[in-house]
Amino acid sequence: MPAASGSKEAMDVKHAEFMKSSAHPQECPPPERPEYAFIGRSNVGKSSLINMLTNRNSLAKISSTPGKTQLINHFVIDEDREKNGAPASWYLVDLPGFGYAKVSKSSRVKWQRTSEQFLKSRPNLMCVMMLLDSRHSPQKVDLEFMEWMGENQLPFVMVFTKVDKLNLEERASFLPKYEAEMLKRWHRMPPVYVTSAEKGEGRDEVLRFIEQTNALFEAP
Repeated sequence: MPAASGSKEAMDVKHAEFMKSSAHPQECPPPERPEYAFIGRSNVGKSSLINMLTNRNSLAKISSTPGKTQLINHFVIDEDREKNGAPASWYLVDLPGFGYAKVSKSSRVKWQRTSEQFLKSRPNLMCVMMLLDSRHSPQKVDLEFMEWMGENQLPFVMVFTKVDKLNLEERASFLPKYEAEMLKRWHRMPPVYVTSAEKGEGRDEVLRFIEQTNALFEAP
């Protein structure tokens, strides 16, 4: 998995549109484009981050009710660029959030099972974007999900959200604390991106990573 590079200008998202919602992985679009799955606990700021990355105000619907995303939502990015010999377009996938306590246990289990089935079944999945709220200490459900991805050999990066909500002291300390917890279970940290949807921070770095990773895609 390539590391982000600071020397190359990030790609610019020219076009982004909703493609379809799927209740089951078998209903998803054909695996003909590189795909990036965004997942995290409910209220982690997933929709806001997706809108920030695509430079759209409402591509992903932002709800005041955590746990609103219950389907696998596919967005196609820069589809028209393929017609001009430009780099291939790609899928951005918004997966159901997990860990939201105010829905039934059966619903939580169903949503997580749907996400896990999707992640294990997509041959075009290039990377899972694991979203983590920078304001919170490492959460058991996040750590366990990352361990599950490791056990299933799913490539993932850690994307910390809402960094604008931290004061200077918190900003300096949150990542070392998380690294210390991760290294109890992992030999090394996966790539890390620090973002703020409100300030646009981290956008170039995440998009640069996606562009570099797209170059590794081989159509099934």
